Amino acid sequence: MLMIPGPTPVPEKVLLAMAKHPIGHRSGEFSQIIAETNANLKWLFQTKNPVLAIAASGTGTIEAAIINFLSAGDRVLVGTNGKFGERWAQISKAYGLDVQTITAEWGAPLNPDDFDKALSADTDKAIKAVIITHSETSTGVLNDLEAINRHVKTHGEALIIVDAVTSLGSHDIPVDEWGIDVIGSGSQKGFMLPPGLGFVTASDKAWAAYEKATLPKFYLDLGKYRKAAGQNSTPFTPPVNLYFGMKVALEMMQAEGLENIFARHTRHKEATRAAMKALGLPLFAPDTHASPAITSVVPDGVDAEKIRSVMKKRFNIALAGGQDHMAGKMFRMGHLGFVCDRDILCAISALEATLQELGHPAPASGVAAASDRLRQG
Repeated sequence: MLMIPGPTPVPEKVLLAMAKHPIGHRSGEFSQIIAETNANLKWLFQTKNPVLAIAASGTGTIEAAIINFLSAGDRVLVGTNGKFGERWAQISKAYGLDVQTITAEWGAPLNPDDFDKALSADTDKAIKAVIITHSETSTGVLNDLEAINRHVKTHGEALIIVDAVTSLGSHDIPVDEWGIDVIGSGSQKGFMLPPGLGFVTASDKAWAAYEKATLPKFYLDLGKYRKAAGQNSTPFTPPVNLYFGMKVALEMMQAEGLENIFARHTRHKEATRAAMKALGLPLFAPDTHASPAITSVVPDGVDAEKIRSVMKKRFNIALAGGQDHMAGKMFRMGHLGFVCDRDILCAISALEATLQELGHPAPASGVAAASDRLRQG
């Protein structure tokens, strides 16, 4: 049972769709599937612009975003308050960009005022992009994308490039309404699919920057994907069977509806956090900036890796561990994608039993706390 922030559980209907024999990726039949999935991706991203599917992980989509709209030497602001924000800074430096980081400690949100100060001071409009992670998977922190984006819009020149790998499909991001320039995500998160597809969409402003961008690119040249998408095709061989699954997954998401999807993720986030508090387990991210996709816990008095081990061996439930300097100090429980109330209660019940086995009695019932929140709807 996957209670990690990716890969996430995959519905049986999606798995069965993927089990079909492949078809030709240049056939008319497959072109119809591309047309349908492209339209439904626009619905999910809340955009009129093409959403481009790439055979890549979420990292591939953000690298594509960086190299398609920028040139060597361009100055960029990168928000870093976790592993993935730090990764975008590393990629930017690898391509010769002039990187300035806006930082916060792991477990704390980025301060939008820091972006405002840096952007307001840039009177020469030298900053070409602001790159941030919306939901920082390594910490469980949800950064204030809306506020940071407002400051970018006030600047006027800079693009905003957003890693929404764990927030797209679990949190409301009205891409066109907010004027997000570039945003990327991955199939193994809220999309209820196995890993293998990345998704990215860009604004008209970003495509204007693409015409002037000079960083090298070939397979990740989004212009090729955009042209092919207009013909219900792909520039390179796509993962055909993942498209079969994506078609079904997006149909399931449309049947549930965006508001219900976001409400479900909020309910599961709040139920999980209520349970951790009842169990006496310290939370890493503050309530005000908690991701709807992932809850990070730094247990006090009990080893995080022992918790993960017992959960896996006794209950066949996978929890994620900490990353980098938080390795061995944290466990992370994912609750995004194909997750229901039963899954939350099952995982919390197993965690409560695990704590008892490890001699760490809880001050209150985590199951009761989670159940109370879930009953509220």
